[in-house]
Amino acid sequence: MKNLILLLFLFPIITYSQEDLLTGIDTPVQKEKVTSAFKALKIVNLESTKLAAKGDLYFVVAHRFGSVQDGFEGFYGLDNANTQIKFIYGITNTINMSAARSEFAYDFAAKYTLFPQIKDGFPVTIAGFNSLSINNKLKENLYPKLEFKNRLTYVAQLLISRKFTENLSLEVVPTFFHENFVEDTDQDNSQYAVGFGGRYKFSKRWSLNIDYAAHLNRSANSLYNNPLSIGFDLETGGHVFQMHFTSSQGIDEASYLGRTTGDWKNGDVFFGFNLSRVF
Repeated sequence: MKNLILLLFLFPIITYSQEDLLTGIDTPVQKEKVTSAFKALKIVNLESTKLAAKGDLYFVVAHRFGSVQDGFEGFYGLDNANTQIKFIYGITNTINMSAARSEFAYDFAAKYTLFPQIKDGFPVTIAGFNSLSINNKLKENLYPKLEFKNRLTYVAQLLISRKFTENLSLEVVPTFFHENFVEDTDQDNSQYAVGFGGRYKFSKRWSLNIDYAAHLNRSANSLYNNPLSIGFDLETGGHVFQMHFTSSQGIDEASYLGRTTGDWKNGDVFFGFNLSRVF
């Protein structure tokens, strides 16, 4: 009987203490990731921070016509075109692998998410990108001592993007690349660049895309230029069709970073498109 009376007196104290302890435990809050900073896997030439989803296989056709500067003789770019065929596979939602072939190069790459942008949290998305390019333009008749290793270029990039609003996303891309063979003897094999890109969505299906890559240690005698690209994305039923003008006819990273020949000041630009299909 005494034990029962003691329990009745202690019950309110025990109950209050338990509620007080529970209020000290934070309820887990689900962090909301910011998505769709970019709708396509590329801005124009620069890789975007978007990745293929796990199990998705992308078949991509990227095409650059010849220079519009050729005028009627080159049929305003329809002659001397460069086409890249590319397959991209989502191993996981955060890791992609790809293989590509164009007239200029064979290209193998990996892209992977390191940190996602979090609403009211981490301010940017950070992804990594690495590629190995095999230069197909080097000819043995011009370079008799050419070896396979001379064709290789290694690229490493950090892709750092932020979606500022539903319409505006920007990206910066610190880049290191190493060419085993350079034609200019004054050019270092190890080279550095920083890319800038952005997307502005101005209607339900259309967006304006711009990207540029500034080479930081290019030789003063180099014949090559920094690539500047301006284009539009059209969203069509879950797919994105990209149309653009660019000063780089090369599509793989090694080509547009180190061997861009076009020049906007002289009207030496290339019309092109990226078209993808997901399986």
